[in-house]
Amino acid sequence: MFHHVLIPLLAAVFLAINMGGTSISPSFSAAYGSNVIRKSMIPGLFGIMVFLGAIIAGKATASTLGKDLIQPDIMSWVVVTIILGSVGITLFVANILGIPQSNVQTTVFAISAPATYFNQLNTHKLFVEIVPTWFIAPLLSFAICFLIGKYVYTPIRKKGYLTYGQLSQHPAVKTIIVIMSLYVAFSIGANNVANAVGPIASMLSHELYLPFDGNGFSIILILLTLVVAPNFAIGASLLGSKGLENTGKGIFLFGPFEAIVISFVTASLLLISSARGIPTSLIQLNAGAIIGIGVARMGAKNIFRKTSVNKFFVVWAIAPIIAFILSLTLTYLVDKMGYL
Repeated sequence: MFHHVLIPLLAAVFLAINMGGTSISPSFSAAYGSNVIRKSMIPGLFGIMVFLGAIIAGKATASTLGKDLIQPDIMSWVVVTIILGSVGITLFVANILGIPQSNVQTTVFAISAPATYFNQLNTHKLFVEIVPTWFIAPLLSFAICFLIGKYVYTPIRKKGYLTYGQLSQHPAVKTIIVIMSLYVAFSIGANNVANAVGPIASMLSHELYLPFDGNGFSIILILLTLVVAPNFAIGASLLGSKGLENTGKGIFLFGPFEAIVISFVTASLLLISSARGIPTSLIQLNAGAIIGIGVARMGAKNIFRKTSVNKFFVVWAIAPIIAFILSLTLTYLVDKMGYL
């Protein structure tokens, strides 16, 4: 029984480290890009807020990934290890490439693989609730930030009311930008920690015969979060530097106004999704906001042809498919070997 818990938990820790590496850029890229916070301070602040978000607001999304998308009775320790391991490996490769990847989409695809193999996939939850949100939310993030950039920021800037020098040196503005970054990290905890703890919580609740809607499931989630969430900070420190640089500096240089708008819009949209129990990609919400502001300022041609944003789209499309294939292949092999 000990290895039934230890092995999936180690896979969850490995996953959390990689999620920390890929999640730090959407939370602090705006503050880092606008040069209002030192790079060395980011991992610690990020880890604290991720932990608080997971504890306070993470249950709904964990329930979706643990018991709503797939039947809990097939979430054995082997299946859970396959799911978490497939996601962790995929994200590790994305981190090595320095491209922030969607933790959520990769996890959902990895869970969908054994669910499809055993004909237990909740297709309504996946295709009616989750997948449409993946398209609508980033487009909404882009539209909001584009409109703000075009009709609020650009006219004000042209009239000379705001200049980078005036804003970037103002202590109140710097404080607001940091608060917004912390707000984003909190939202990541509410939505993304569930990727690691949801499947294990489902497995333990099933094996211990605990009701999924009772206090037992909540207690398991809290205990797992205490173990898993701190590893986000470790991953942010070890693996997040390249992604932070690519997102914060590689698309275009932020000003303080853009940093506040990007952080607030993306974090708010993610928290709304978390409250509904819908796992959503903050990476893509963040990129949509960045591109929206960038297009308003620089034009679509400059954003899509002269920056690294095109490379992001390619990896976003490929990585979840790789996770699905890897998870499905391992499930098939393990089943044929008689371990399921």
